[in-house]
Amino acid sequence: VVVGFPLLTTLALQTSTTSHAAVVVGLLPLTTAVLGSLRTGERPSRAFWIAALAGAAVVIAFTVQQSGGALTTGDLYLFGALLVCAAGYTEGGRLARVMPGWQVIGWALVLCLPLAVAGSLIALPLEPVHLNAHGVLGLVWVAAGSTFLGLYVWYRGMAAIGVARASQLQLAQPLLTLVWSFLLLGEELSAAAPVAAVAVLVCIAATQRAGRRTGREAGTVRPGRESRPVRS
Repeated sequence: VVVGFPLLTTLALQTSTTSHAAVVVGLLPLTTAVLGSLRTGERPSRAFWIAALAGAAVVIAFTVQQSGGALTTGDLYLFGALLVCAAGYTEGGRLARVMPGWQVIGWALVLCLPLAVAGSLIALPLEPVHLNAHGVLGLVWVAAGSTFLGLYVWYRGMAAIGVARASQLQLAQPLLTLVWSFLLLGEELSAAAPVAAVAVLVCIAATQRAGRRTGREAGTVRPGRESRPVRS
């Protein structure tokens, strides 16, 4: 989540647009739900999986349409990022059941610090830094907002409602990314991109409704397993 996902998505964006990458990453909720079910013992209903698969199908169709029917190098990086991030979210959601969310992401950042420092020492001589206000603000936001605060809230939510159900809320990410890439980066949107993004948003309501009708909380574990309450 801290190293693998940012690195692979950055490599992907060298050959893909932000809008294309955003909708491909729409597969992340389904991937996280599958891994979460395997690791935590959650058992979402059949309706949940139908809605989740529908969202994934829209994403795959969009990817094939945008790439002319063939996977690109950028897509391979993105799919690698999906697996890495889904595994990280699943384990983070499990840890957030027994420790505060800020400690989960805090320890992840501490453990990744040696890799970050080593990478910076290698990259700085190759790409000299030219500081400006936009760059500094962007770095601060990524570090404090997107990475720490965002993941703190995210892990608390996963601990509260379960990994599988919470993961489907990320289907909103493609639409939000499309909007911001248009407003901030001036990227042109194909006609298929917003349609695909809205389609996966529809699946959010379906998965959340199905999650409420399962008769038990999505965070429930298998009989014989207990999870301690989250400390605030």
